[in-house]
Parts: sequence; structure tokens; C-alpha cells
Amino acid sequence: MSENAAVSQLSEKFPGSVLAVTEFRGDTTILVKKEEIVVLCTFLKKELGFNFLVDLCGIDNLGQTPRYAVVYNLRNLSSKANLRLKVLVEQSTAQVDTVSGVWATANWLERECWDLMGISFANHPDLRRILLPADWQGHPLRKDYPLQGPDREPYQGRLS
Repeated sequence: MSENAAVSQLSEKFPGSVLAVTEFRGDTTILVKKEEIVVLCTFLKKELGFNFLVDLCGIDNLGQTPRYAVVYNLRNLSSKANLRLKVLVEQSTAQVDTVSGVWATANWLERECWDLMGISFANHPDLRRILLPADWQGHPLRKDYPLQGPDREPYQGRLS
């Protein structure tokens, strides 16, 4: 199945859920409603064969509204088709529903996104830090995070 066929079927089955489609260098990105992410991912997996969640990551668009985005990179292993879903997430809530019930891999990927970016995933079975210590303050991939960490002042020494 080609990406364009997937976009057509998704748009037909869920009118109003597909907000925008972008094609760049052979990659297709579909901007979808955040509230529909679980239903859309379930359809893409069960009906269109996108059975592999390759990656999930957060984006910090500091200074823009909404501030965050979550990107889902999908692959249909049979047809070798790739598809990218994207949802926009407001800074005030910084939350989206988990897709760990669709792809088990999402469990760890969502934990990483929460740990480093601070975007939480509603109904996640075990949302806790995965890379940083449990008592770590903040989320280091946010663009407003202190460059040298939360407990350090900027370097004052001389380089020689």
C-alpha cells in the first residue's frame, strides 16, 4: 500500500481528523487531531498494516502555539511503506493519549518522550523516568532547559 492510499483511506474513514498532509522528499506527514490519535493508530495498524511503530518523539517549538508536537513514525513491514503522524500539544496540558495499547513499543518510547521532553501520556501503564534518575528536576530536551543543567551556574573559568 502506498502512503497516498493510506492518506486517502484515513481521510475517508475519519473526516475532520486529518488536519494537513505534507509530502517532502518522498516522506508523508499527516497532522491529525490529538484527541483521535488512538483511534487513528488502531485503524492504521489493523486495517492498513502499519504494524511497526519505528519511533515516537517530542518536538519543542518554543515561542509558538501550540508549543509541543508528538511525532509517530510508522512502517508497514509487508509493503515497506512509511508514514508519519503528528499531533500538536498545548503547553498548558502537555499531554496526549497513550498508544501503548496499539503498539507495545510505545510504552518505552512514550516514557522517553515524557522523561526528556515533559509530554505526558494519559492512560500509560507505567509512566516514569526511563533515562534520568527518578528525582531529576525538569526535562532536558526542552529548549528553555538550562544548558549546563538545573544545578549549575554558567562556567566562569578562563579557557587557556
